[in-house]
Amino acid sequence: MEKRKNLYNQLYRWYDQNKRILPWRETNDAYRIWVSEIILQQTRVEQGLPYYLRFVERFTDLESLANASEDEVLRYWQGLGYYSRARNMHKAALQLLAEGKKEFPTDFQAIRTLPGIGDYTAGAIAAFAYNSPYPALDGNVYRVLSRLTDCEIAFDTTAGKKHFHEVAEELMDRDNARLFNSAIMEFGALWCVPQSPDCEHCPLAAFCLAKAHHTVELLPVRKPRPQLRDRYFNYSIYLCKSGDGKLQTLILQRQGNDIWKHLWEFPETETNESFLKNDSPHIDLTHILSHQRIHARFYIHKVSELPKMANCKKVSWNELDDYAFSRLTLRALEQLGLGL
Repeated sequence: MEKRKNLYNQLYRWYDQNKRILPWRETNDAYRIWVSEIILQQTRVEQGLPYYLRFVERFTDLESLANASEDEVLRYWQGLGYYSRARNMHKAALQLLAEGKKEFPTDFQAIRTLPGIGDYTAGAIAAFAYNSPYPALDGNVYRVLSRLTDCEIAFDTTAGKKHFHEVAEELMDRDNARLFNSAIMEFGALWCVPQSPDCEHCPLAAFCLAKAHHTVELLPVRKPRPQLRDRYFNYSIYLCKSGDGKLQTLILQRQGNDIWKHLWEFPETETNESFLKNDSPHIDLTHILSHQRIHARFYIHKVSELPKMANCKKVSWNELDDYAFSRLTLRALEQLGLGL
């Protein structure tokens, strides 16, 4: 027990001197903490911070999020990727308001039942908002725990997640869950980094089995990454000037359970192994997702009249900013000098 207290003291001292000032750390508002946790699930703090600020400025509470359209929610999420996160947040807000609840739940089990929230996210929200004794595990924490315990179990497997959750529960300061979780996350983000951490001057060196065993650079262990699936998307950007001189184009909303569900894009045809043969000006882009490599070709068609195409919507170019597009499409527009 004495050794654990010493670890807490070292960790908290380091955290007090080195922590970053982040808005979700300056509040106990469960709604805002929830937003931050969902954004940061697969996003670095530096990238996620401006999205968080824009999101909570527009959707200040559960009610404003529930009353917005899914299109608008996705628009504010545009560029973050993993859009199911945003759709699940919207569903959760709708569910709570349908149940007559305008405040975020305070109980772990109630939080856990919301769409898009698993055990680990529910625990993080409960700990940060209510100081409840639940561990919060992200990639940084998995790395610290792997090294402290010199554990070779892959953290991104079902067995690994269960194991490290048990390790975190055993190690955590149950009287100071908010502080402990914040400190160990920050320690992983700023000190116990993936490559070449400064182990010689590490404040937790005395507690680290990986340092003692010279295995720091080998940890944490991940499961083998799946082979990427290659897909070929052919996009058509139609440009037409209307009678009043405004530039118009065609867009449509993706449907089904494929990637970028309910996001908007230009008319697209998927082909196997290669692009369509077309002499129109174009650019080629490659976009990597977690399990897919998207090869995209964007053709520019300047026409006197927009073609009639099923499910397509005719919009003014100046209106495109009102629609949520994938990061791939935004990259294409930027490269073509047609950025929103």
